[in-house]
Amino acid sequence: MKIRAAVLEQFGKPLVVQEVDLAGPKSGEVLVKIEACGVCHTDLYTASGADPSGYCDCVLGHEGAGVVAEIGEGVTSLAVGDHVVTLFSPECGQCVNCKSGKTNICTAIREQQGRGYLPDGTARLSKNGKELRHFMGTSTFAEYTVMPEIALAKVDREAPMDKICLLACGATTGIAAALWKADVERGSTVAVFGAGMVGLGAVVGAKMKGAERIIVVDPSAKRRELALQFGATEVFAGGSNGAAEVIEATAGLGADYTFEATGRVDVMGQAVEAARLGWGKCTILGVAGRGEKLEIIPRFLITGRTVLGGSFGGAKGRTQVPLLVDMYMRGELELDGFVSHYLTLDEVNRGFDLMHKQDGIRSVITF
Repeated sequence: MKIRAAVLEQFGKPLVVQEVDLAGPKSGEVLVKIEACGVCHTDLYTASGADPSGYCDCVLGHEGAGVVAEIGEGVTSLAVGDHVVTLFSPECGQCVNCKSGKTNICTAIREQQGRGYLPDGTARLSKNGKELRHFMGTSTFAEYTVMPEIALAKVDREAPMDKICLLACGATTGIAAALWKADVERGSTVAVFGAGMVGLGAVVGAKMKGAERIIVVDPSAKRRELALQFGATEVFAGGSNGAAEVIEATAGLGADYTFEATGRVDVMGQAVEAARLGWGKCTILGVAGRGEKLEIIPRFLITGRTVLGGSFGGAKGRTQVPLLVDMYMRGELELDGFVSHYLTLDEVNRGFDLMHKQDGIRSVITF
């Protein structure tokens, strides 16, 4: 079928919205009509060429929600008409990792997904007979996409697509990290470094868990104000002094839980340092650039701090994203305030420009 999609043809250049070919789903695959898609920093990161695993030509986009339009052979958990959230982090339930219960990092399709292909090692996207690779196994900057069944979360049909699409990446990463990965305790003190989509998600999650103090560190006055609106109790400008500000505000001890949501290794170091002496838990959520390394002073670890990684906030996509959608539908989870701009597919590059300017939180493309 012919579809319109935003193609990354060259790193550092605008995406090109054009007509491409999309083959139908094969065994274990699903054709999804995309209804809404967030413009995420990860898309910008890859388009810039900074992502060490990036590739082109490919169709970008991964923060999507849509409707099942066709199912391939062997698909049993989804049917035509089901509403789904796309998952760059699949959940097969059968691989060693999934069965362990210890991680959300499913290995079932990881190798081919990282190369830009579907599980059988081929692409469904092409243009003029030349293959276009898939991005993060999703490629949602498109009218339709083909994805593996295990990378789609079936959700409430009443949930608005333009809001729940955020749960495909950014919102879930922050919220799930606070709810489940770090498992924030009621009455605790939390410090969040970075008040973009992921950081604000961590604020929302910490508030839901009953944290007594939620400190947010971000150099942007606009984002500090947004953090207060989402539940932060205190805000600081940070810079090179971010850890010191949190430590001073906590009587020299540090925060029980810290979250890093910037992708900057210097800020990651601050988040570790700002974790409480004795039992502080630091969760790293940002993605650093090619070749960058995080330096941690061993004394911080010897004196009781723990450092965690949190891809997708540790969320198990097919199991826990539907739970987050249900929380939203019951009014327990804030998502509406995250959407600051609505765009068309043709305006996808404007979404990147708005991100560069830190204008709003999240731009959403609607189809």
